[in-house]
Parts: sequence; structure tokens; C-alpha cells
Amino acid sequence: MMSMTLKTQLRDALTKALKSGDAQRKMTLRMALASIKNAEVEARGEVDEAKVLSLLQKEVKFRQETIEGAKQANRPDLITKAEVEIGILSEFLPQPITEEELRMLVKQAIQESGASSIDEIGQVMGALMPKIRGKADGKEANQIVRELLQAD
Repeated sequence: MMSMTLKTQLRDALTKALKSGDAQRKMTLRMALASIKNAEVEARGEVDEAKVLSLLQKEVKFRQETIEGAKQANRPDLITKAEVEIGILSEFLPQPITEEELRMLVKQAIQESGASSIDEIGQVMGALMPKIRGKADGKEANQIVRELLQAD
């Protein structure tokens, strides 16, 4: 059986939220689906799973920025709302990997790419990014790659 796409999971969750009357969940899922729909209109067709994932991550990032702004404006109501929305969206994102797991994947990518110097960081990142997309921060991965390539 093929696993459900993220978009299908979001739609199903929205249907359940509509039935249960969970207004915050309903609104958050609608916004996520709207951003996917906008991307599809722009792309003039369906967007792939990786794009849906990156759109969801963008939605989470946007809410993290909202929290930062709300802290400065001393608006606990906005902080709580954004935290709840992040919680809802996170249900649909892959679980983040630990730094230890990330280090292992970086080492594998270095071996696979045959890179031996910092000049070859692009090849390593190219091999690494598809494996960590959605599960680890690219900046953190880049730092580990640099660290390991300089150590050799």
C-alpha cells in the first residue's frame, strides 16, 4: 500500500478538525493547504512531496519568527497561538535527527563523494541534503561538514 501523501494527510486532518470543531487546528491546516494550493497554481500543476514538505517548514519558520516578534512586543497571546500552530504543523513533518545521527550522515556523504578537502564542500552537501531534507538544519550540517573536512 502506498503511504498517504502529506497533502492527503493534511486534508484528512482538516476534515477531522471540521467535524470536531477545533477552530485553531482548522485554521492552521487551512493556511497550510492554501500555501500548497498557491504553490500549485504557480507551478501550474501538482507539487511534489519535497515541495509540500518545504512549504510546511516555511509555515513553521514563519511562526517561529512570529514568536520572536511577539516576545519583543510582549504579546503572550500571539506566542501561545503560534506555538499551538507549530505543534499542529509539526505533526506532519519528519522527526528531526540528533546531532549524532547528522554527524554519521555527514561522514557517509564525505565517503560517498570522495571529498578530502574543504574545497569539495559542495559535493558533500550535494550528497547530504537529500538525506537530511526536513530532518536537520542545513546550516548545522554545513558546519559539521566543514569541521570534518578540516580535521582530515
